[in-house]
Amino acid sequence: MQNEEFLTRLQAHATSFAKAVATNEGQWIIKGFIDVYRKIYTISVDTKITSKVLELLLFPMFLEFAKTNGLKIELSPHQNFYPDLTFIHEKSGRKYAVDIKSTYRVDDKNVNGMTLGAFTGYFRKRESTKNTLYAYGQYSGHFVLGVVYSKCEDAIDERKIFTLEDLDKIPSVIKDFSFFVQPKFRLASSRPGSGNTKNIGSITKLDQLINGIGPFEKLGEEVYDDYWMFYLTRDMAKALEIERPYTNLKGYLEYKKRGADSLREHEKEIVDFDDDDDANADETENGDDAE
Repeated sequence: MQNEEFLTRLQAHATSFAKAVATNEGQWIIKGFIDVYRKIYTISVDTKITSKVLELLLFPMFLEFAKTNGLKIELSPHQNFYPDLTFIHEKSGRKYAVDIKSTYRVDDKNVNGMTLGAFTGYFRKRESTKNTLYAYGQYSGHFVLGVVYSKCEDAIDERKIFTLEDLDKIPSVIKDFSFFVQPKFRLASSRPGSGNTKNIGSITKLDQLINGIGPFEKLGEEVYDDYWMFYLTRDMAKALEIERPYTNLKGYLEYKKRGADSLREHEKEIVDFDDDDDANADETENGDDAE
């Protein structure tokens, strides 16, 4: 199974996810948390809470997808590990990383945005297994299962406690779900998630997000990798006591062109240097053998 086939199959499977989390009216089926005394506490509109509950609701759907497509599924061993889900193709052994990300609509055309994971650590050291189930470089593809929802306008009183008899009266905090699956690089913007964070930020136009039409879509994953592997936040540059090489794609283009122009200008010298280095290396090796 190649990346494109995995993507197409998961996209098709995700079309049924809304039925697993929402009523026919589009309301979230989760109303709150229940204790042993059968009291229900309303849930808050917190992206971390909603994302985790959505992940739990969707897990049976992921199991079904894996079983149907000859895949094994492994979960992240810790909360801050990458990715949320690892699918392994049983015949080829190919690994596919899937992160579950959610965000809410700001209006009909825009969303609040989502963070797409770190651009430091395992993203740069691609053979490292620190904070990741498998080394980043071992995955054949990196994907995002995205969830977009709307916040319910009715105010939720989190101090109010309900009983099971009140279940129909408890308002849902979110509604109108849209699910999509895209390669991570196609959703990425050229800026961090927020402020000085070391997470990759997403595009925020709803239509572009669902269809994976970010700035790196046409540039490709290699450019996306190169851009983010060498991106520096203000604090990172300050710690290194250097100027930031670029802060956006236009700056990145100028930075790469300066380097390319300089290399072309000195191409002959570079080739000569390489020849000299090779000769010196041969002499050093011969000297070592003589000893």
